[in-house]
Amino acid sequence: LLAVIWAHVWWAPFTKVEESFNVQAMHDLLFHRFHLSQYDHMEFPGVVPRTFLGAILVAVLSSPLVALTHLLGASKIVALVIVRGMLGFLVFLSFYMLRRQVATTFGAPTARYLALLLLSQFHLPFYASRPLPNVFALALANLAFTFWLKGKAARTLQTLVFAFVVFRCDVLVLLAPIGLSLLLTRSIPFLSAVLTCVLTGIASLGLTVAVDSLLWRRFPLWPEGTVLFFNTALNKSSDWGVSSPHWYFTSALPRALLLAYPLSFLGPLLDRRMLPFFLPAAAFVGLYSYLPHKELRFLFPGLPLFLLSAARALARLQVLFLATSGRSSRAIGTVARPLTPLALAASFLLSSLFALASYRNYPGGTAAILLQEKVGHAPGSVHVDVLPAMTGFSRFTQLPAPWSYSKQEGLTLSQLSGFNFSYLLSAHPSVPSYDPIANASGFVRTSFRTLHMPPLRMPYPVLETKPQVFIHRKGVANKESKQDVAPRGETSSAGYASGVDSGEGESGRGGRGEGEVRGQDAEQEVARGERGVAGDEL
Repeated sequence: LLAVIWAHVWWAPFTKVEESFNVQAMHDLLFHRFHLSQYDHMEFPGVVPRTFLGAILVAVLSSPLVALTHLLGASKIVALVIVRGMLGFLVFLSFYMLRRQVATTFGAPTARYLALLLLSQFHLPFYASRPLPNVFALALANLAFTFWLKGKAARTLQTLVFAFVVFRCDVLVLLAPIGLSLLLTRSIPFLSAVLTCVLTGIASLGLTVAVDSLLWRRFPLWPEGTVLFFNTALNKSSDWGVSSPHWYFTSALPRALLLAYPLSFLGPLLDRRMLPFFLPAAAFVGLYSYLPHKELRFLFPGLPLFLLSAARALARLQVLFLATSGRSSRAIGTVARPLTPLALAASFLLSSLFALASYRNYPGGTAAILLQEKVGHAPGSVHVDVLPAMTGFSRFTQLPAPWSYSKQEGLTLSQLSGFNFSYLLSAHPSVPSYDPIANASGFVRTSFRTLHMPPLRMPYPVLETKPQVFIHRKGVANKESKQDVAPRGETSSAGYASGVDSGEGESGRGGRGEGEVRGQDAEQEVARGERGVAGDEL
């Protein structure tokens, strides 16, 4: 699993706008340290604040390797790979702990099938290294489930409360049914459960308010409390699109779990011990379905319980196949036994297709690297418009001062030609007064072609791409200055991260709250044949 997670980091190192806050926070903690005025969030705060605690943990653990690569003269892209790899390692550890406890509680076959199901998925391995609040909550949820399987109800509640208060307020929707399950199974007395949740909540609140108020320079500040108010009381998340109430069950879960989705319903039927684990997961999705704005990543904390139920179903089916007697039963077992590896292989192939599509959907990051390769390190000024800012461009892809970067939104082509930027990263294939020098392609759709092998005709998928981000250089005849290069919103910071980054998508396109993204998931793009420039993984 760790190898798969790191492979995703290697092949798709760039990040999207919904990951922007934590990516910039990690960069600034590593390269600006105590110079808070140079932090990205001071200039581009977004619609709602997010906690620094996750970024601090990853930055601290990554700092020795980042310092070593800096001494060796490596690009900051290497630092981006390191911090994402470290986050992926932490999530892997949480799954490893869960898998070990599953082996103790349900047996080695169930743990083995849990690992196989994880490896055959696309979403969880792909996202495990992506610095989203959902991913930090996923790691803590795995830890809580490990305590739950150990019979440590108080530790389970403490972990979920901490995740709810600090990283994702929607973990409360998972905490409620799990807490009810613990009470109904008499795993913890009611008063003890209430006291545990209250004390943990107070301690967690004190930690996040102290740290985030200092770094945001706003006191008192509870980031997830602000998000909770934004999405519930104000119902602002609906501004980024709404989906039908059944969307999670009929679209998101089938795509996220693939083979594991139908199997997860068999788990409680084949082993009644799965009921206390499966029902809270289903209740979590059902309760969350009432929120009009839906994204698949919101379900991450609950997905491991579905996988556990599916793994238990496979383990029980294996026993039933081996225990068959009689000629007809043996015939059924002979036919059914190969279906499991075939289904797992099909899930893996489909996940590979989703991954290949996703790798091609970061043209902004690709363009930033192409620019460095084309022009070297000769200082210049760069304007980054919305599309590249939302599809991979970040402070990790910027060159140090005296390079400067602008991401001012709303500039027309005539205004762009009026400013004396050295280079443009733009969605426009041509800009007056500028010469195109390169372009970066992005995923568009999946089409199917036919392979003729008489007498067979076999369809096969083809991932289509097209140029989406264009690199322009100021024409030689237009080198004279027309206006100052630094319009509103531009910076030229000292150190390793001059200028700004993909926070443009956050400040100008919906902030860092629940409604950060308008696009679709990678595999949904494959199914629909559409292009989503700011999707979860596209």
